[in-house]
Amino acid sequence: MSFDTKSVFVALVGRPNVGKSSLLNLLVGEKVAIVTSKPQTTRTRITGILTKGPVQYVFLDTPGIHLPRTKLGERMTKAAAESVAEVDVVAMLFEPYGELTEAEQKLVEEIRSRHARAVAVINKTDTLRQKADLAVREEFLKQLGVFETILATSVYEDEGSDELLRVLAGYAEESPHYFPEDAYTDMPEKALVAEVVREKLLLNLRDELPHGCAVVVERFKERPGQDLIDIDVNIYCEKKSHKGMIIGKQGAMLKKIASAARLDCESFLGARVNLQCWVKVKDDWRDNDFLLNNFGFSK
Repeated sequence: MSFDTKSVFVALVGRPNVGKSSLLNLLVGEKVAIVTSKPQTTRTRITGILTKGPVQYVFLDTPGIHLPRTKLGERMTKAAAESVAEVDVVAMLFEPYGELTEAEQKLVEEIRSRHARAVAVINKTDTLRQKADLAVREEFLKQLGVFETILATSVYEDEGSDELLRVLAGYAEESPHYFPEDAYTDMPEKALVAEVVREKLLLNLRDELPHGCAVVVERFKERPGQDLIDIDVNIYCEKKSHKGMIIGKQGAMLKKIASAARLDCESFLGARVNLQCWVKVKDDWRDNDFLLNNFGFSK
């Protein structure tokens, strides 16, 4: 059976904060993945979808590869490694400078051992100190011997994305389109809301605290005959002291987080949103298999 359409499944992998989520959002043209300057923002695989003519691109934005310290970290690292075997091509992102981390070296070996088809993407080229440094980096990645193509991109300057799509289209195979042509993600609306709330936590609270937070949408209900959605969200943290920091003086911090999240939710849901957030304590949930399962982090 032949088709006049094609599909390509692409895993976006790399170290934390290398720009995978920002690149995904740029390629898809919508905010699918949350973006902050803090590492390990993406905890699970997030799917972004782009249909251009006969080709449908399905991107898996994976958690940043790192040496895990908790059971949550182990699950994040496993999700990134498993994606290598499940796609048509792996796009591994790198910084323009620096030695490979131990986790990056392991992923390169994972690509090699699985004989996975892969391309290297040197991201953040806007940070190059001089143009000649790009050729040095390209040669370094070429010597690894696992990448069929090496490309350069800058999300900040919106450069290189068209060339990346052209190269990835070469890995597409004849097939039906698996998603509607106007779809940009397969994430449920509740999951998108939870991610947006977590993004606002990451943006507004200091370094380590937000990584000890999980966000669960308990209620998502449209009011009949009204352009209004009622959403109830629980924010789980690991310590009572963290709860106080999230709520803030007279509730100011929680109100700031919820207000910013509500605006984003109204944008992608296309309706007014009544967002209510509560903060609860669950001790050491990142090392609790039962709670990880309940919060939606698959093994």
